[in-house]
Amino acid sequence: MKLRRSVRDKLKIEGRAARWLIALGYHFLELWARTLRFEIEDRADLFKLPTSERVIGALWHNRLLLLPYIGRRFIAKRPTVALISASRDGNLLADFVARYGVGVARGSSSRRGASAMLQLADEIAAGRDVVITPDGPRGPVYEMGPGIVFLAQKSKTPVLLMNFEYSSCWRLRSWDRFILPKPCSTVRVILGAFHRVAETSTAEGFEAERLRLQSAMMQFVERP
Repeated sequence: MKLRRSVRDKLKIEGRAARWLIALGYHFLELWARTLRFEIEDRADLFKLPTSERVIGALWHNRLLLLPYIGRRFIAKRPTVALISASRDGNLLADFVARYGVGVARGSSSRRGASAMLQLADEIAAGRDVVITPDGPRGPVYEMGPGIVFLAQKSKTPVLLMNFEYSSCWRLRSWDRFILPKPCSTVRVILGAFHRVAETSTAEGFEAERLRLQSAMMQFVERP
């Protein structure tokens, strides 16, 4: 454990090096995305939804790479805040998504992220959509944390079930087998039907709603 911490400390990236890394990643993603073909399946009629009506976007962690690019290119009219881990890696990711005009809330979708959920509820009340990867930042993959259920109940906001499928891709050896689309592949952007989380008064009822939402999200995953 001490060795692992020492390695992480040596790889600490801050200041000018971090800014250069973020800029490089941004321009690389821009070039990469221009080789891709996008197909939008707006099953939720999101593009017809008045901008005054708020939504909670939910996307599994292993598919989030293109989310900032897709949001700016296709859904730019809807102001959005993303939930990003408060970890050191999250610092880089927060600066990266800010380049795409996305606001940032720092925290987790787990039980320990209650303060982050309250912050997101305030963002919704202020007129902004929010986006969460409900199995992030550490998984297990495709296992939803309770935070998104709590947020949907508190804010009385529907959850937009999102998924990206790729005609050809690589998968990293990470906990979630993070997906990278191969250049010149096709990306299907699936905006599923809105999901309404019911109010609950017991732990059992809350867990039932969590499982119901998790199951609804998995119905849109074609290639786990």
